[in-house]
Amino acid sequence: MRADNVLQTIGNTPHIRINRLFGPGANVWIKSERANPGGSIKDRIALAMVEDAEKSGALRPGGTIIEPTSGNTGIGLALVAAVKGYKLILVMPDSMSIERRRLMLAYGAQFDLTPKEKGMKGAIARAEELKAQTPGAWIPQQFENPANVEVHMRTTAQEIAADFPEGLDVLITGVGTGGHITGVGRVLKERFPGLKVFAV
Repeated sequence: MRADNVLQTIGNTPHIRINRLFGPGANVWIKSERANPGGSIKDRIALAMVEDAEKSGALRPGGTIIEPTSGNTGIGLALVAAVKGYKLILVMPDSMSIERRRLMLAYGAQFDLTPKEKGMKGAIARAEELKAQTPGAWIPQQFENPANVEVHMRTTAQEIAADFPEGLDVLITGVGTGGHITGVGRVLKERFPGLKVFAV
């Protein structure tokens, strides 16, 4: 595989069989989303939300991305912003780990830290303030952005279906924004009606 930039390496993550934890009757696989360049599944939604905003005109060259986040979406957005040349301001409670902040900082992100007592609600309110003060700013709003669900329907679900054309019995997935379980579950249940989907 040759890629013009690191964003082209997002997705198409491998399925790896778990050979020793379960009995011989179980056929268990994981989808290793840590193989994404930013280290998590959130790289997918970061790229999808930014490209959707570019297409709609909500985000223009030289613009600023502002997002209240304390986790992997911030890392994904920092990666995407670095490649595409956007300024990124991540708003988060000041209690968030130094290790995560260092990684985002390495990609060029800036931080606006809010009092930990105000939690993520305080970070969201501060992000809205910053947007109002910053010309050309855009907030992805990962929990509400339809591109979050759509990218999992268009990519993640298709990758799973391609690797398991015979179907699956069970899908177990963690839930953060709900985009992954919604998008993947919707596509795979249409294709494999007997599939059971469990949220963790």
